[in-house]
Amino acid sequence: MRWRSPHLPLLLLVLSYLALLVEGAKSSGFKICAYNVPKFNFAKASNYRVLHTLTRIVSRCDICLLQGVMDTDGKAIKRLLASLNRYESNNNYKSVSSKSLGTSPTDMEQYVFIYRTGTVNVTGKHQYQKKQSFVREPFAVEFQSTKIAIKKFILVPLHTDPGQAVKEIDRLYDVFQEVSKIWNNSNVMFLGDFHASCAYVTRANKKNIRLFTDPQFSWMIRDKVDTTVSDDTNCAYDRIVVHGKPLLKTIRPLSANVFNYVKDFKLTKTKALEVSDHLPVEVVLNSDAFLLQATPLLILISVSAIVQLFLSAL
Repeated sequence: MRWRSPHLPLLLLVLSYLALLVEGAKSSGFKICAYNVPKFNFAKASNYRVLHTLTRIVSRCDICLLQGVMDTDGKAIKRLLASLNRYESNNNYKSVSSKSLGTSPTDMEQYVFIYRTGTVNVTGKHQYQKKQSFVREPFAVEFQSTKIAIKKFILVPLHTDPGQAVKEIDRLYDVFQEVSKIWNNSNVMFLGDFHASCAYVTRANKKNIRLFTDPQFSWMIRDKVDTTVSDDTNCAYDRIVVHGKPLLKTIRPLSANVFNYVKDFKLTKTKALEVSDHLPVEVVLNSDAFLLQATPLLILISVSAIVQLFLSAL
C-alpha cells in the first residue's frame, strides 16, 4: 500500500503559491529599452506595417529610447503615441524629446524617450552642451518611478558617429560627472547605438575608454552579442551601461538582452529592415513591492506546512 501524507494537499498549496509568487515577480519588472530606428519621420510613421511593428516593440517597455528620429514638427512621434495608446488601452504613453542634433542638415537626429505615465514620470532633462565632444550630444533625462526601489534614476542616450565611437564613448564619463552633479544622483544608465564593436571599437581601444577601465561602470550587453538584423554582420553596436550600486542591484539577473523581434514576430528580414537594421536592447529592473507584500504570507504558510509535516512523522 502506497504511503500518502495527510498534509500533502497543504504542501501542494505552498508549492502552487510559490509558483504564483515567482510568476508575479517576473511580471512586475520595469523594462527599459533602446532602439535605433534610422530616419524615423512622418513618411516612415505613415507606413502601417512599420508603425504596427514599432508599436509592438515599444509597448513592451516602460521606457523606450528611440534614436534616428527626424521629426522636427513632432508628427511622427504623435502618430506613434496614438498607435501605442490604441494598442495598449490600459496604459497611457507620452514622450520627451531632444532638439535636432548633428553637424549637417541631412543628418540631424533627435533622441526621444517614450514612457508609460502610469509607471514613470519625468522629473528633469538636460542637454549636454559641449558640441565639440559629440556629433549628437547626449540628452539626459531624470525619471522617477514608484515601481522600483531607487525611485529616481538618470538615462543618458548616445548615438555615436561611427568614426568617432571610441572618443565619444570615452567622453560619456564627462557627461556622467556633469549630470550626476546637476541632480545629485549617481544612478545613471547610458544606452543607445554606441557602435561599440567590430571595426569601430576593438579590444585594444578599450584601454582608452573610461567607461571600460573604471570598474564602477557595468556593461550589461556583452561584446559577443549581435544587435543587428542582417546576417552579414555580427556586432554588439547597441549597449546599456550602468553606474551606481543601488541601480545595479535593482537589475534582474540575466535580463539584459537583445529583443529579436524578427524571430518573435515571425517577420521576413525584408520587412524587418523596413523598420531598422538594428535590434532593440533591453534590461529589466525588479520591483520588490510584490515580494515585500507576499513574503510574510509565504513564510507563514511554509512554516506551518513544515511544522505539520514534521509532527506527522513523529
